[in-house]
Amino acid sequence: MERNPLTRRISVASGKEPADTVVKNGRIIDVFNGEIIEGDIAIVDGYFAGVGQYDGKNIVDAEGRYVLPAFIDGHVHIESSLVSPSEFAKVLLPHGVTTVIADPHEIANVLGTAGIQYMLDSSENLPFDIYIMLPSCVPATSFENSGAILKAENLFPFYQHPRVLGLAEVMNFLAVLNAEDDMLNKISDAQQFGKKVDGHAAGLSGSDLNVYMAAGIKTDHESTTAEEAKERLRSGMYLMIREGTVAKDLQNLIPVVNKYNSRRCLFVTDDKHLDDLVLGGSIDHNVRLAINLGVSPITAIQMATINAAECFGLSDKGAIAAGYKADFSLVEDLDTLNIVHVYKDGKAVVQDGKLVTDCSALHKNSSDSLKNSVHFDDLIKANLDIPLSINKANIIEIIPNSLVTRHIVEEVDTCYQGFFQPSTSADQLKLAVIERHHFTKQIGLGIVKGLGLKYGAIATTISHDSHNLIIAGTNDDDMVLAAKTIKEMQGGLVVIKEGQILASLELPIAGLISDRPYREVYTCLNNLHIALEKLGANNHFNPFLTLSFLALPVIPELKLTDKGLFKVSSFEHINISSD
Repeated sequence: MERNPLTRRISVASGKEPADTVVKNGRIIDVFNGEIIEGDIAIVDGYFAGVGQYDGKNIVDAEGRYVLPAFIDGHVHIESSLVSPSEFAKVLLPHGVTTVIADPHEIANVLGTAGIQYMLDSSENLPFDIYIMLPSCVPATSFENSGAILKAENLFPFYQHPRVLGLAEVMNFLAVLNAEDDMLNKISDAQQFGKKVDGHAAGLSGSDLNVYMAAGIKTDHESTTAEEAKERLRSGMYLMIREGTVAKDLQNLIPVVNKYNSRRCLFVTDDKHLDDLVLGGSIDHNVRLAINLGVSPITAIQMATINAAECFGLSDKGAIAAGYKADFSLVEDLDTLNIVHVYKDGKAVVQDGKLVTDCSALHKNSSDSLKNSVHFDDLIKANLDIPLSINKANIIEIIPNSLVTRHIVEEVDTCYQGFFQPSTSADQLKLAVIERHHFTKQIGLGIVKGLGLKYGAIATTISHDSHNLIIAGTNDDDMVLAAKTIKEMQGGLVVIKEGQILASLELPIAGLISDRPYREVYTCLNNLHIALEKLGANNHFNPFLTLSFLALPVIPELKLTDKGLFKVSSFEHINISSD
């Protein structure tokens, strides 16, 4: 008869049996009392069996280092890293992150349920826990064309999967407010299974937040001001404090955190590019930044561990205590948070800052349905003509390091035929969003200010949330070549100057994800950044990631979809001419 694993765990906890591993001479972060304690840490079968005095078959000498629970990212789109789940794990483990709550919203907008299944399959049996929140809004709105439509009945079967925790960011507020059947069914299905429901309350306040809470939506990661953060906490929501590549909200929100509400706050990255993850880190970066801004180290660690675990009902994660998963890190000090060793399920996965475990994916899905997703008719220059009735236009103005844009009206240049002419001196560039899923021939055109390009064009198939092809440029010839190059690559990023391809990165999986090792992708990204400098791009933010959010019609103020210029406040398309 097979022995109950609890029997051995109890036996080790009581000292009747030696542990598999005992960590000695460590300063342990007690996330429950907010204290630093000392003692031996007993580990058996991947779980902590206790803190006290223990013997074990294997002894790990912490050498006076701090022992803290491994970090948890409470909300992330893995697709934004541009690499597969297994490569993503390789990047995050050295940063002390062993668990993420992922929303495969991006790949689902291209491939539907096949995209969700890919993310589940390709993250199976990794020394890294990837939990999934099911995409709630595919498409995000009816104001754009996406690759798929997911109804409640399409999502329902996934709730049987043990790593599916609930319904991801509900960004279609109007569907909730108007109690639309499909949205309510999605929320009800999640609640029926005892699952969580994430929010996306960009720009919402007052009674609108009450609507979310009444619907059972208990989190939000879209706060950008201290007052918004306070209001969400006051409403009973968990406050997700985001620090990604474009959206950097931590500095604005962290003053809200105090001894009364800190346990309702957690850290997320949402969207973070691979180069930022490699160089700056993931949730460890959030923790360091919070500490530098005056948050006590233990509070910041709580926010990155036990708070996130409790928010999502992960009852065996986020703490160093008996019965919890033995996911932890050894760090030199609590200010710089220099992560030396990382353990997952009681086994070393990072030693001296280097990955020492195999993160190879056991499941590889390279079917045509995943790798052949970029479909549009060849672009010609006439497709990019923007006729203007007057020389004043509605323009999308970029706010550096923000998903929010400004709606401005400025005088623009036109040719003798009355078509808009880009102006590098006024930083007014042409913007195009081309439907790339179903050959609809739909092309949305607009004007963008703030990218700072002096030459050429840039293009990508990463354009949230429907991930149509988006191109910004100083001239039509380079924009046409950018579109042609993207089509030949079947998705990716490209930089064009004077008819030459300066740099590119192929993303063949749904036009969003590379099938290459992360180090190769990282090299390509560096080449893209060098190429962007040759175009004179604004170096105060990531131009490609900023570009990818200019098509997102659920974030204020003005955006561009494949159906045209979109004013978020009134939820309507508007003319480019400011009549």
